[in-house]
Amino acid sequence: MSDVAASDFRHSHRYVRLDTILRLRWLAALGQLTAIFIVGHGLEFEFPVIACVAIVGVSALLNLALQVAFNPMQRLEPVYAAALLALNIVELAALLFLTGGLQNPFSFLFLAPVLISATVLPIRMTVGLGLLAVACASALVFFHLPLPWDSEDPLVLPPIYLLGVWLSILLAIGVTSLYAFQAAEEARKLSDALAATELVLTREQHLTQLDGLAAAAAHELGTPLSTIFLISRELEKTVDGNDPLASDLKTLREQAQRCREILAKITQLSSSGAPFDLMPISTLIEEAVAPHRDFGVAIKVRLAVAATREPVGARNPAILYGVGNILENAVDFARTTVEVNAWWNSDTVEIVISDDGPGIAPDMLKRIGEPYLSRRRSSTDDPQSPRAGLGLGIFIARTLLERTGAKVSFSNRTFPDHGAVVQIVWPRVRFEAEEPSETALGSGD
Repeated sequence: MSDVAASDFRHSHRYVRLDTILRLRWLAALGQLTAIFIVGHGLEFEFPVIACVAIVGVSALLNLALQVAFNPMQRLEPVYAAALLALNIVELAALLFLTGGLQNPFSFLFLAPVLISATVLPIRMTVGLGLLAVACASALVFFHLPLPWDSEDPLVLPPIYLLGVWLSILLAIGVTSLYAFQAAEEARKLSDALAATELVLTREQHLTQLDGLAAAAAHELGTPLSTIFLISRELEKTVDGNDPLASDLKTLREQAQRCREILAKITQLSSSGAPFDLMPISTLIEEAVAPHRDFGVAIKVRLAVAATREPVGARNPAILYGVGNILENAVDFARTTVEVNAWWNSDTVEIVISDDGPGIAPDMLKRIGEPYLSRRRSSTDDPQSPRAGLGLGIFIARTLLERTGAKVSFSNRTFPDHGAVVQIVWPRVRFEAEEPSETALGSGD
C-alpha cells in the first residue's frame, strides 16, 4: 500500500464564485457612498463629490453588467478573479487621490483585496495584487488632492508621519497577506488530505465488500452446479457410448466440474468472509504483514502471552490500511529488520512497529501526522543516508486509526539503538466493538 499521490489533490485549481466577488464589490460601493454622504452632507467638508460619486457609479454599473452577462454562480478562473480585485484596488486609489491620499484614514482598505486574494488565489497572483497596492499607495504619497477638512483650520500632517503611514501599509500588506495565505493553505492541505483519506477508506471497504460478495456468490452457485454435475453424470451412465449425446453429456459434466473448481478457488481466496467477520489480532497482523514479506527485510512478529483471551474485533478496512501503511514505511526505511510486537490485557490492545533504519529526524518528530510532510530521498542519493518519507500516507493511516479509537504515537529507539518506533494503542472495549461503518469520515464518536 503506497502513498496516495499528493499531486492529485494539492494542485487542484482554485476557483472563486463570481457571486462572491460581486457581493464584496457591492459592499465596497455601499460603504463608499455612505462615506461620501457623511463627509459631504454630515460634516459639510468640501471635496469633489461628483467625481467620487462617478467613480462609485462606474463600479456599480460594472457590477450590474457582470450580473446580467454571466451566471453569478459561475466559478471564475483565478486570473479573472484577480483582475476584479485589481480593479477594486485601482478604484480605491482613485477615490483616495480625490480625498487626501494616504492622509485619508481609509487608505488601509488597500489591505482588503490583497487579503481576499491570499485566501483564494494562487500565490503569484497575490504577489501581483500586493505589488499593485504598494505602487498605488506609493503614488498617493506624492500625488493627491487635499484631505477634506475645515477650511478655516486645515490639517497639515508632517512628512515623517505620512512616511510612517506608507510604511505601515506596506508592512500590513506583506505580513497579513502572508499569514492569511499560510492559514488558508493549511486549511486547503487538510481538506485535500481528508478527501484522499476518504477515497482510500472507500476503496478498502469496496474491496472487502467484493471479497464477501465473491464468497456469497460461490456459496449460492455451489448447489445448482452440484445438481447439474450429478444429473449429467447419471444421464451419462444411461446413454450408450456410441450415442451422439454421450460426448455432449461428458462435456456438460466436465464443464460443471470446472465451474465447481473455480468457485472453490474463489471461496479459498475469500476465506476472510464478509466484511463484518471477526478477526483476532494475530490474524489482523498477519494480513497486514503478508504483502511486505520477501522484500529483503526480515519481519519478526511477536505476540505476548497474556492471561486474558486474545482480543477479537471486526475485520476493519481502516485498521488494516492504517497498520499496513505504517508497516510499509517501516519496511521501506529499515536496513535489515522490522519488528511487530503485540500485547494486550483486559483494558488495552497495543501494537508496536519498529525498524532498524535511520529513525525519524528530530525536526519532523513533533510534526508527524501533518498532511504532505515528506522528505524522501531520491534514488540517486546515498542509500545509507538518513531519509524520511512520512507524508500523506502517514496522515491517512493516522487519521483512519484514530477514528477507530486508537492513539498513535511516534518516537525513536533509545541510543545506541537506532530506528523509528510507532505505537498504536486501543481501549480493548473499542477495539472489539469497532466496525468498519464507524470509521467513515465525518461520523461522530
